[in-house]
Amino acid sequence: MNQVLFVVDNPKKFPLHVPDFPIVSSKEYLTNSAYYGRKKIKVYNLCRSYRYQSTGYYVSLLASARGHKPLPSIEAIQDMKSLSISRVMTEDLDDLISTSLKSLHSPQFVLSVYFGRNMAKRYDRLCKQLFNLFPCPFLRAEFRKSKDEWTVHHIGPISINDVPDEHLEFVQETAKEYFSKVYHWMPKRKVPLYDMAILINREDNNPPSDEKAIKKFMKAARKQGMGVETIDKDDFGRLSEFDGLFIRETTQVNHHTYRFSRFAEAEGLVVIDDPHSIRVCTNKVFLGELLSLHQIPHPKTVIVHRDNRGIVPAEIGFPCILKKPDSSFSQGVFKAENQAELDELLNELLKDSDLIIAQEFLPTEFDWRVGILNRTPLYVCQYYMASKHWQIQKKDSDGNTRYGRVKTLAVEDAPKQVIKVALRAANLIGDGLYGVDLKEVDNKIYVIEINDNPSIDTEIEDDYLKDQLYDEIMKVFKTRIEHKKGINTSL
Repeated sequence: MNQVLFVVDNPKKFPLHVPDFPIVSSKEYLTNSAYYGRKKIKVYNLCRSYRYQSTGYYVSLLASARGHKPLPSIEAIQDMKSLSISRVMTEDLDDLISTSLKSLHSPQFVLSVYFGRNMAKRYDRLCKQLFNLFPCPFLRAEFRKSKDEWTVHHIGPISINDVPDEHLEFVQETAKEYFSKVYHWMPKRKVPLYDMAILINREDNNPPSDEKAIKKFMKAARKQGMGVETIDKDDFGRLSEFDGLFIRETTQVNHHTYRFSRFAEAEGLVVIDDPHSIRVCTNKVFLGELLSLHQIPHPKTVIVHRDNRGIVPAEIGFPCILKKPDSSFSQGVFKAENQAELDELLNELLKDSDLIIAQEFLPTEFDWRVGILNRTPLYVCQYYMASKHWQIQKKDSDGNTRYGRVKTLAVEDAPKQVIKVALRAANLIGDGLYGVDLKEVDNKIYVIEINDNPSIDTEIEDDYLKDQLYDEIMKVFKTRIEHKKGINTSL
């Protein structure tokens, strides 16, 4: 874990007490060569000003140059200077802002955010989300109301000097609570060279990895000498503490998982799934075009919109498969047996998306899944269809989900053509972690889709390699982290 360092203008006049963490002056940090070669430092920049070319600005700038991890980062400082960027970044908070401020009668409101908290507990959720988007110890956000709608008018950092005296006791307690939560687990034994975060969602009904698998990933990371912990969507502001991010939560573009991935990549973390893979793999329209362009066998596919929906029967026939562009885990995938079912499904699906995918139906006993990382196949599975169903999972009327059986094979025991086609498809995306789904019909292999967030569960995908599967994935993380840091590596 990173060493924590507080940088302030004048330690003697700094009003907060932060036990166990050193406080140094900004001039000491900027000029003392003792800080130059030390990599594992988390710098909390609490200078009076972050304006361009100020001392506070240079603290964050040089911290980044030294390989330290500043909070706030230069990127966060610049983002807060732009109203347009601030508004774009807070778009997803519109509902939360409206809910949090609906009882206010004045046309404007100023919210102080101290380590993601406010003195009024009713604003805690909003404060936490603002802190996640703009990781900065002390923030002030101004909201304005127009036609009963609240919008962000300004958001920016403030210094401890701008905190009213009557707030200081609360700020002291909030800082103490924040650091006790964030750093309570710091080991007293040898500090690991690198730190990994695994993003999970315990409320996800179909997580890509079960709890046992997550523990195996953590064990494998520690075997590689890396510190590791799980984080959730509320830990956005902590990303810069880590060297690697492993997303084990169902990904979407219009979702916090994508923002985590994009910010982690911008901060220099090794991240799987990377933003490009999420953008490409989660959109079936893009995948269909990509496979066609590179002449990779896949089911006959047409892109359907409101004006061409009539071509589906002639081009695809019945039965046919309809897919939402961002479908995953068999959700958002439907089968139409006839024109009446097709019309009903199209009417419903086109309400939410301007484009959907229609594909020919290829009935098979099972689907192949090839797990690929770093352009190398790791595991192969046969997912059998659920009993009396055309998909590998079926949700019953009582809400329960039934699955078909799964058979996991060694890569060398799978048909060579299956592996070859899967690699061709995955290599079009990148060198991340992918699950390529394929069907085998009349000795011909078809790519169904490429998943950026493939399932890795205990006693299923790891059934053949066991713990070695987790070890191989964490080895790639460590090697890529070393590569980013300029350490000689074979990757």
